[in-house]
Amino acid sequence: MIRLKDIAKVQVVVAHGKASFNMEKGSFDYTDEVTFKTQLIQNDVKLTKKEFSARYTTPNGETTGFITASFDSSKNTLEIQTKFISPKTNRVYLTFPSEESHYYGCGETFSEFDLSGERVRIWVAEHQNLKRIEKKTDDSPIHPLDYYESYYVQPTFVTGNRWYMHVDGKNYMEFDFRVPKQFTIQLREDAEISFSGAESYEELSKKLADQLGRQKELPDWLYDGIILGIQRGSDEVQAKIDQAKNHGVSVCGVWCQDWCGCRKTQFGYQVMWNWEADETLYPGLKERIKKWKDDGIHFLGYINPFLALEKPLYAYASSHGYCVKKSDGSDYLVTITTFPAAMIDLTNSEAWKWYKSVIKHKLIEIGMDGWMADFGEYLPVDAVLSNKVPAKIMHNQWPALWAKLNQEAVQESGRENEIFFFTRAGFTETIKYSAMMWNGDQHVDWSFDDGLPSVIPASLSLSMSGFGLVHSDVGGYTTNERLHRSKELFIRWAEMNAFSILMRSHEGNQPWNNVQFDSDEEIWAELKKSVELHKRLKPYLKKCVSECAKTGVPVMRPLFYHYDEQAAYSEKYEYLLGRDILVAPVLQKGETERQVYLPNDKWVHIWSGKTYDGGRIVVPAPFGQIPVFVRLSNEEKRVDEALAKIYYPY
Repeated sequence: MIRLKDIAKVQVVVAHGKASFNMEKGSFDYTDEVTFKTQLIQNDVKLTKKEFSARYTTPNGETTGFITASFDSSKNTLEIQTKFISPKTNRVYLTFPSEESHYYGCGETFSEFDLSGERVRIWVAEHQNLKRIEKKTDDSPIHPLDYYESYYVQPTFVTGNRWYMHVDGKNYMEFDFRVPKQFTIQLREDAEISFSGAESYEELSKKLADQLGRQKELPDWLYDGIILGIQRGSDEVQAKIDQAKNHGVSVCGVWCQDWCGCRKTQFGYQVMWNWEADETLYPGLKERIKKWKDDGIHFLGYINPFLALEKPLYAYASSHGYCVKKSDGSDYLVTITTFPAAMIDLTNSEAWKWYKSVIKHKLIEIGMDGWMADFGEYLPVDAVLSNKVPAKIMHNQWPALWAKLNQEAVQESGRENEIFFFTRAGFTETIKYSAMMWNGDQHVDWSFDDGLPSVIPASLSLSMSGFGLVHSDVGGYTTNERLHRSKELFIRWAEMNAFSILMRSHEGNQPWNNVQFDSDEEIWAELKKSVELHKRLKPYLKKCVSECAKTGVPVMRPLFYHYDEQAAYSEKYEYLLGRDILVAPVLQKGETERQVYLPNDKWVHIWSGKTYDGGRIVVPAPFGQIPVFVRLSNEEKRVDEALAKIYYPY
C-alpha cells in the first residue's frame, strides 16, 4: 500500500486549461486545451509516523498548493487532502510511486478488467455510443479502450496486493496506469484521497463498503425462476406466461418495459416516456397485476428521468418549472436515439417530490414489484440547474441522485422487502442507493468488447469497485441491420445467467430481428434446464447476497479474490459465484468445449462428477452444460448442503 513516507515522493504538476464536453446522444466528444503546465517543487516537509505535510511552489518560488496526510495504523488507512485548485491552476496531476502491476475497478469496464497499461476517464456517459456501433462490422473486437465510455464510473481502484484508493471528488478525473512503477490521477478540484489495505480481499471489501455503502438483501421471490421480458400488451404477456407454464419453465416475474406505451422509431421498438399505464396496450393493468401476482408472477416496469414531449406528464412538469433548463430559461431537450425529450431537474426540491410521487402512485400503487430505473448519464454540461451548481460538477452525481430518488420512493411505500429496482448508470454514491446494477445494452453478439463475453469483466470491475449485486440481459439488447440475436447466443447467455443473482430476459430494441425465448422447442427445453439450475441455487444465492449485504463481499468475484496465483490476476472470462462455484461461460460461436483455468484446490465438474486439482483443463461444453465446478470445501471433501442441489446427478 502507499505509505505515509511515499507521499513525499509524489510528483505534483499543476495546469490551467479549458475542457469541452460536446454531448451527442449521451456520448461526449471531449477535448482539453491546456494553456499552462508546470511541475511543482516540494518545500517545508514535515513527516512523522502519523502525519505528513508539505508546501508546493512553482520554480519561481510562488506557493501554489499544499498536501497534508494522516495515517491510522489501527485501520491501516491513509488519508490525504490536496489544495491546489485556484483561478490560476484548475488542474492538478499527482503521480504516485507504485510497485503494483494489477489495478481493477474504476466503476464498470467492459473490454478490460486489469487496467494496467490503460488510462481511464472518470466521467459518466452512454457506453453504447455511436462511434463504437458504427465502427463494428461483425463480432470482431474494437481495441479495448478505443472510444471508451462507461455508464458507471467511480474514482476507486483495488490492486493485486490488497489495497484500494478512493478519491472523494465529483468533477471529471482521469486515472492513468500506463507507466510502470507509478500511477497518475488528474483532478479538477481539491479532494480527499483514501488508501486502505487489508490481509484479504474479504476484509478489503468490508472496509470499502464501510466507506462507500452496500446493497441490501433482495426480495425472496427473485430466486424462484426467470423474469421474462415481454412487450406488446396484457394479452401477449398472458399468452407467453401460458406458454412458459406449458413448457415447464418457472416464471417468477414479467418485465414489461412498454407498460406506459411505445413508439416505433428507426432504432426500434422503444418505450413511450410517460409514466402512466397505457390503457390501449394494458387495459385495467392494476387488476391484471393482482391476478398475475396471485399466480406467483410479479410485475416489473420501467422508468427513467426523461419525459416524452407529446404526453401529459411533460406538460405538467414544464408548466411547473420542473425540467432541466438551458441558459435562456427554456427546457433543455436532449436527443436519445431518434427523438428529443426533457429531463427532470433532480436538484429542484419540488420536482424531486413530484417525480417521487409519480413512482409511488403510478408504479407502486398499481402493484409493481420492481422496475428498471434506466439512464442517468445524459446531463449536459451547459445545462442550468435549480441548485445553481455548474452542471459539469453535477454530471457525475446525476445517476446517484436518480438512484436515491427511486430508493426513497420504495422506502416511503412501506414495501422495501418486496420491491426492487435495478439501475444502469452510476457514480460513487450509487452503491448506497441502488438495489442492483445491470450491465446495460450489450450487443446481441459474441464480441468481447460489447457482446456476451463483455459482461464478465464489467461485472467483476463493479465488484472490485464495491458494487456487489449485478446481472445482465439474457440475450443482450442492441440490435441493428448487422446484429441479430441467434438461437445459440440466447441459449448460451441463459446458461451463463443461471449462475448469477438474477435471470431476466430482454427482447432487444428490434424484437422482430432477434430469436426469442419462445422461438422454437429447443430454446424452451434449454431455457427450462437453465431456470431449474438457477432455482436450485436459491439457498446458495441467498446466502451470498446476505453476506454482501452484511459485509460488502460481492457475490460475483474474480479468481484472485480467493486464490493468490499469477494466472488468477489476469483471468477475466471466468468468475467465482460466491466462494464455492467457479463458472467458465461459453464465449464463442460454435464452441462445444472450453479450456478452463482452475485455481489450486479440489473442484468437481457438475456434469461429469469428475474431480480436478488446479491447472488448465479442457471440458466438454454442449448445450445445457456450461463449464461449472463446485469446490470441495470441507474435510471430508464432500459438497456441502447448499451446493448439493446442483451437483451431478440431479
